[in-house]
Amino acid sequence: MNSNIKHILILVIALIAINFLSSKVFERFDLTSDKRYTLSPSAINLIEDIEAPIIVDVFLEGDDFPSEFRRLKKETQQILEEFSAENNNIIFNFINPIEDDATRERNIQQLTQRGLTPMQLSVTESGKSSKAIIFPWALASYKDQTVTIPLVKNKIGATQQELVSNSVQHLEYAFADGFSKLTRPKKQKIAILKGNKQLEDKYIADFVKKIGEYYFIAPFTLDSVAKNPQKTLSDLGTYDLIISAKPTEAFSEAEKLVLDQFTMNGGKSLWLIDAVIMEKDSLYNANGSNVAIPRDLNLTDFFFKYGARINPEIVSTLYSAPITLAMGEGSQSQFQHLQWPYSPLAGSNSDHPIVNNINLVKFDFSNQIDTLKNNISKTILLQSAPLTKLEGTPRKVSLELVTKEQNPQVFNDGNQNLAVLLEGEFQSVYSNRIKPFKGSKTKDKSIPTKMIIIADGDIIKNDVIRNTPQELGFDRWTGQTYGNKEFLLNAVNYLLDDNGLINIRSKDIAVTFLNQQKITEEKTKWQLINILLPLVLLAIFGFAFNYIRKKKYAA
Repeated sequence: MNSNIKHILILVIALIAINFLSSKVFERFDLTSDKRYTLSPSAINLIEDIEAPIIVDVFLEGDDFPSEFRRLKKETQQILEEFSAENNNIIFNFINPIEDDATRERNIQQLTQRGLTPMQLSVTESGKSSKAIIFPWALASYKDQTVTIPLVKNKIGATQQELVSNSVQHLEYAFADGFSKLTRPKKQKIAILKGNKQLEDKYIADFVKKIGEYYFIAPFTLDSVAKNPQKTLSDLGTYDLIISAKPTEAFSEAEKLVLDQFTMNGGKSLWLIDAVIMEKDSLYNANGSNVAIPRDLNLTDFFFKYGARINPEIVSTLYSAPITLAMGEGSQSQFQHLQWPYSPLAGSNSDHPIVNNINLVKFDFSNQIDTLKNNISKTILLQSAPLTKLEGTPRKVSLELVTKEQNPQVFNDGNQNLAVLLEGEFQSVYSNRIKPFKGSKTKDKSIPTKMIIIADGDIIKNDVIRNTPQELGFDRWTGQTYGNKEFLLNAVNYLLDDNGLINIRSKDIAVTFLNQQKITEEKTKWQLINILLPLVLLAIFGFAFNYIRKKKYAA
């Protein structure tokens, strides 16, 4: 008896010790092959010092979701649990904003006004189709700030399964990006170049607003170069990055020297250049045509020295965004989406973090970029589709093209480079040349730096309706959202060495789904197996047990 009591006491003490130790030692194990539930070091660094609560309200909640979006909800909950496990100041809730019929319409209106647009989905289960409305968004609040976090990552032509697969890969980045906006103060400065007839502010407003969430933004004019180039260079040197959005007036040699020395001192730059004069708006006239001619910005030697050349040729491709035109006479006219080869849709097979897992990027009258041999590292970021041809200029461009059937055989120039990243130690354009102005000693070789050259200025241009800037990349005629804003934001992040978030974006996760058609076809079979098989096995076991028992005790 005393021995039994002793054993019981030892067992109780052991259980208490195990419980105490388990409360002090906490560990999570990610057994997935792609480590989808393991936060990236960049994400952990981002949240480890947060000392005040971040409240995350997730609106991805409801009972009538398609199975794919139930998967997205589960993955969202899992990734938030991982964030919360790293820092318990991250608190999250799932909310269904349209659960109550009495407040449904009001909630939809309020959320939409905040930019949280709903999605309408097709639900096909058990062979029946229906519609469901969801809000694939989250709101994260920290102290007196709130940011919206998108949970769905759109992709042109994607099925619902592909949409969810892309979105699951995007989740860690989406939340890390939101937490970064809330907790990380702005440090770096971006200059938007003026003075060479770049795009007006209203045409770049949406993108400038977006990058303004991460960096300080200010306009910077080069007009002062003519009077005081040294001061202009000194002032420009206080910025970390310059953006020149579709200049249409040639740069002077003095302006080029200032920009060159900005690069030599480690400054980063994003160039969006049109080497051909042609605007889509210029075609909407009585004749429906215009002549495309080369544009001389006096930058050929500038980029050539750095290792790139923008050729004054128009890229025409069969894989392009449509143009929307009114077809027909008078009241019988209707808007139609027609093939327009001068709006290439560009993508990339590269796994570079700038272009990994982004949507197609829409160009307009883009040009082709050649890369030249020098010591600079070059990465092709975006290319046209293989069915592409190059059209030299001058050239007449007419809207009549949409009425003609295109011959695929003439689109035989292959993929054409539309955006390129240059990295390394650049040689000065003015090395061993007479300088356009005198002053303090100039540098002939840069410290390691980066620049991106894009052969189209329109990829940063947002539509303007009733003097109100629209979302960059959104086509109001087709309802498609292209990847322009995401690509440019990644480009700016990368140029400014803001690689933490970009590296999170490049994480690759494989998401598998059940075959809904096969489920519908074999539903009855598996229901019968799941219901009848256990009963049959139980009956066999009972019969065998009774048979053996009778045989054993028959005597």
